[in-house]
Amino acid sequence: MWEHARHSTTGTTAPSSTSQLRLMYVVDRENGIRMRTVCQRLASAPPTVTRMCDRLQAIGFLQRLPCPDDGREITLQLTRAGKEHLQRIREQRDTMLHQAINSMPPTERRALATGLTALRTHLDTTPGERHQTPHNHSAA
Repeated sequence: MWEHARHSTTGTTAPSSTSQLRLMYVVDRENGIRMRTVCQRLASAPPTVTRMCDRLQAIGFLQRLPCPDDGREITLQLTRAGKEHLQRIREQRDTMLHQAINSMPPTERRALATGLTALRTHLDTTPGERHQTPHNHSAA
């Protein structure tokens, strides 16, 4: 679903990789995040993150700023165009999800609701760091 929404956004300047989108989502969640922290969140090497930032900055989706409390560090922020791009992807994803659910027969919708409720219960009661793992893909 994420891939479909990513590919169906209009414009030739849209990020072309899932990795770039993941970087954008991390920055969107933590405006002004330090580059070092992004590398940790993505479990990626600094040169890899720097190249992704170069590409996103070149198309106007990201800006780098000096860190207010340490001039040697860089912070990242999405530009208005970057935020608008993520919003379009979210809207397309939501539309696709609603269409898919609405096309399901009632018995399948109930089964989906039951399964999602069980998953949520399990996630809420299982200890551990689920939100910071490198392979975790958020549904948000």
